[in-house]
Amino acid sequence: MKERVTIRDVAREANVSIATVSKALNGLDVVKPKTIEKVTEAAKKLHYTPNLMGKQLKTKTTKMIGLYTHTTTGPYFNTLIEAIVEEAEKHQYGVNVVISSDKQVLTSHLLGNMVDGFIGFEELIDETSLSTIRAEGIKAVFVDRKIKDESISSVVFDSRKAGRIATQHLIDRGHQKIGFLLGHVNVYDSDERYKGFREIMKEQNLAVNDDWVIRGLFEEKESYLKIKEYLLQVPKAQWPTAWLAGNDLSAIGVIKAIEEVGLMVPQDFSVVGFDDIELLGYFKPSITTVQNPIQEQGKQAVKELLRLIAHQKKGMNKVLDCGLIIRETTSNNQ
Repeated sequence: MKERVTIRDVAREANVSIATVSKALNGLDVVKPKTIEKVTEAAKKLHYTPNLMGKQLKTKTTKMIGLYTHTTTGPYFNTLIEAIVEEAEKHQYGVNVVISSDKQVLTSHLLGNMVDGFIGFEELIDETSLSTIRAEGIKAVFVDRKIKDESISSVVFDSRKAGRIATQHLIDRGHQKIGFLLGHVNVYDSDERYKGFREIMKEQNLAVNDDWVIRGLFEEKESYLKIKEYLLQVPKAQWPTAWLAGNDLSAIGVIKAIEEVGLMVPQDFSVVGFDDIELLGYFKPSITTVQNPIQEQGKQAVKELLRLIAHQKKGMNKVLDCGLIIRETTSNNQ
């Protein structure tokens, strides 16, 4: 087996000291540009790869960010992860995406010094795990809950405001009987959107009918199946006139179910979603939704985490604003 090329070999090829090679390859400005060029050429010629493990032991850093989640399915995660990776690369960091529902896997990554800090979207990180994170001083940013501590921050959407905005829009269009499709149990955005919905309904003295609150799980298929079942089994006189879906995928499922049973949107039902995912640009009718800045969330999560890693600040809550985009799926209730 061919022996690994070492920093000593590069120094010999470039006719400089090992210290000079180290400084040159790490971009330190104490080395003259011509010397850096000579060292770089020697490294390329010898196909030299730095010993990252040794570097990590010396600096006690990995230059890696962890992203922990139980799933990456759906357009929200695609957009979020792309933004996180893009922003991390700007700061010379890599991203280690861990997809698991096994709490032991999560714990081993958190305590194994495999990353310098992590971005969390994971209900497995419960109070016990949070206590460990605090005690160990692990740097973390959550994008699925509001939390702050010495080494923990959060970057979340103003989902309660989003729920209020969407509900008020439907009421302004004359709808008083409004159904709501929940996401997953104990998920921050789903819970907050539903709270906003209930707040506005109460403020407007409108009843929330429990039969109109359906769990769509943030999924197109589940929402489609649940709404189709509802429309086929419940008499028309007991239907709401509008559906507020937990997210845009859920809204798409609702609309497909309505059309499947021979009805139309917005003539028979108005429908509103959340997020404004890219997929909406290809779906007809175009869906009224509350736009959330997903890309900005990913970028801000990375920036906040790097500030924590650099010990530049204590943890904080950052809440990103939202805005209603009115399209074709809402109309005045006659």
